Amino acid sequence: MGMQCAICEKKPVVGNQKTYRGKAKYLGGVGKKITGISKRVFKPNLQRIQVVKDGETTRLRVCTQCIRSGKVQRPLKKAPFSMQSV
Repeated sequence: MGMQCAICEKKPVVGNQKTYRGKAKYLGGVGKKITGISKRVFKPNLQRIQVVKDGETTRLRVCTQCIRSGKVQRPLKKAPFSMQSV
């Protein structure tokens, strides 16, 4: 399980990278022309974070969309040490 989200199973997708030349029409040119197309890879933004899964804390590679949307449960951080009041 290389570049894959542990929650939504998002993985790299293949697409095209286009190279343009020319001036855009709205700037007074004749339009942009495609001069080259090459393959590229869109990789998911994976973060290695601690997640509570089945009551246990484990480290998983999770995409940022799953983190922001609340699909993962983060472990609670312990309160800092404090002295008892007398």
